[in-house]
Amino acid sequence: MKKIFLIIVLSLITFQYSYAAGSSDNSGGKQKTNYDKAVTLIKSAKKLEKKGKNEKALSKYEKAQKLLVKSNNKKPGNADTLNYLGFTTRKLGDFENGEKYYLQGLAIDPKHIGINEYLGELYVATNRHNLAVERLEILKGCNCEEYDELKAIIAGEKVSKY
Repeated sequence: MKKIFLIIVLSLITFQYSYAAGSSDNSGGKQKTNYDKAVTLIKSAKKLEKKGKNEKALSKYEKAQKLLVKSNNKKPGNADTLNYLGFTTRKLGDFENGEKYYLQGLAIDPKHIGINEYLGELYVATNRHNLAVERLEILKGCNCEEYDELKAIIAGEKVSKY
């Protein structure tokens, strides 16, 4: 009888503890970070660009950039955040600051695939092909689509990525 009582008490304590530890919202899921929200906006903006809806895409890039700035202020030194900060900044036409974000990211992770690809694209867009080729060399051997995409952009081919 004592064992049954003990099991019931432990069950009630466990239930109460797990209920109290639950989320305060009704979604039941983990709350998205500013970085996660920004990545979702960027993916959506890329799709809009493919459809030629550039104004809507720019609006999403602006929103993503603001979220990424907040994310970077909260947790500085994340190469992925700096990669997307560079990307959104470049997409909004600010190549100089986009390059600064990319370079900050490379200082943290020199072999970051995304940064090397996107920085290479920036170099092509700003007529610095020799620097774009340097980024391509770093991606050489990664066996990744980013290498192929940057190679095609350097060669002047259109790439359907965005």
